[in-house]
Amino acid sequence: MSAPDGSIRDMLAVNLKRLRSRRGLSLSELSRRSKIGKATLSQLESGTGNPTIETVFSLSRVLEVPISELLDTRPPAGLRVVRAGEVEALSGEGLDLRPLQRIESGDTVFEVYDQQVQAGSRRDSLGHVGTEHTIVQSGRLGVRVAGEEAELGPGDYVGFDAAQPHGYEALDGPVRSVLLLQYGKDRAPSQSPYASPGEGE
Repeated sequence: MSAPDGSIRDMLAVNLKRLRSRRGLSLSELSRRSKIGKATLSQLESGTGNPTIETVFSLSRVLEVPISELLDTRPPAGLRVVRAGEVEALSGEGLDLRPLQRIESGDTVFEVYDQQVQAGSRRDSLGHVGTEHTIVQSGRLGVRVAGEEAELGPGDYVGFDAAQPHGYEALDGPVRSVLLLQYGKDRAPSQSPYASPGEGE
């Protein structure tokens, strides 16, 4: 999703400043709403911070924008090949996300990720904007969405409203899957639906 010549850190620095300014938020106010330290936010905006999945999802919620608005630049025209080894991973506890592409179609925006859940790891989210789609490629993935549970194997699919509390768990070894986040282009919630916006994906 990010440009070949721009790291996640660099893209986040540029876009975070722009989006914070657009929302009229000071660093202090963004810190208060996101539960991310002011010093950490300052480092992220200067391009010297080390963004995690939790940080990016929290900022996405507070700023009410898709994740790609924080990490993306304009995609190049023509054939685009994304090599797994050349994409910088956005990492969190037990989870790596590699942004592959942002796709705009009509009034819908899709973000495509290579998602890897480490063996024995469980990832929980209070929710975030959009609809979440996951297709398991390898391993067995436990999925919980608003109290419902399902177990997925290779080739299985799950989809749900991502605003609901949800989580993934690698059941018997690492899990690799394709994660597709879907947004309405004009969807901008008037307020965050999350009780504790500091909790990340």
